[in-house]
Amino acid sequence: MLKIFRDLLRFNLEFAIGTLIVSIIVGLSVLSFFSPYPPEDIYVVAPDVPPSWEYWLGTTSRGQDVFWQMTAALRNTLLFGIAVAAISRVISLTIGLVSGYMGGMTDRVLMSINDTFIIIPLFPILVLFYFVMRDSMSWALLALIMAALGWAYDARLIRSVAMSLRTREFTSQCIFSGMSPRQIMTREHLPYVLPIVFSTTLNNMNWSIGMEVTLSVLGFTDINTPTIGSMLYWANQHTALVAGVWWWIAWPVIAVMLLFIGLYLLATALNEYIDPRSRLSRMGGAT
Repeated sequence: MLKIFRDLLRFNLEFAIGTLIVSIIVGLSVLSFFSPYPPEDIYVVAPDVPPSWEYWLGTTSRGQDVFWQMTAALRNTLLFGIAVAAISRVISLTIGLVSGYMGGMTDRVLMSINDTFIIIPLFPILVLFYFVMRDSMSWALLALIMAALGWAYDARLIRSVAMSLRTREFTSQCIFSGMSPRQIMTREHLPYVLPIVFSTTLNNMNWSIGMEVTLSVLGFTDINTPTIGSMLYWANQHTALVAGVWWWIAWPVIAVMLLFIGLYLLATALNEYIDPRSRLSRMGGAT
């Protein structure tokens, strides 16, 4: 794994840039643990102060330091994306491997369920969940709901790989040696799909973070938990642009755009690494 990371940094410019951007975002998130202000508190500093030496990114109309508030928001936004991606990877891996290996009726039933989730309009469903569970809607519950809805595309991709693995000779040898289907899927087939899982994890993080920001800006989430979306929600509620408090909106937007770009570049680089022809071309091995 370390050798792969080193090769990607050396031969893939997109991966190097993406790693740098994401490292900066992660570094800012870690700084949130050293914030002098609790992230939920308001009116702890003078409101509407433009960027200065005292307040690097200015302050909000709610009396919050934009820099320290943004570090907490980035931390929660990143954790949200990681939580959604991790839970949905478990679901997509389970459905994809079982469906691809078992085939037959099991495959048809699981893919029918999978296709149902693919065609579901996710945004209206998430808005509906908010109105039904408004009093109990929390950051963790929203992550769980989005993970339960965001696994279908990747499960079908994993299934296609598992179907090809099922027909290979090493799978037949495993069956003849007495290995159970669970052992074959976890020990023999899983390593083959892990590169796809890593790549789709980054794409899923981008999707979940974008959806959370959209829902938060509209007020359809727990707006009291600091995230990039909730920062933009409160800026909109206080008409920051009209009031001339542009820094309240500009810095969170720049931060989330950099996060999207960094994750996209990492996902693109991993997709190229998975393809042997692209990998050889990058490393100067293609003739």
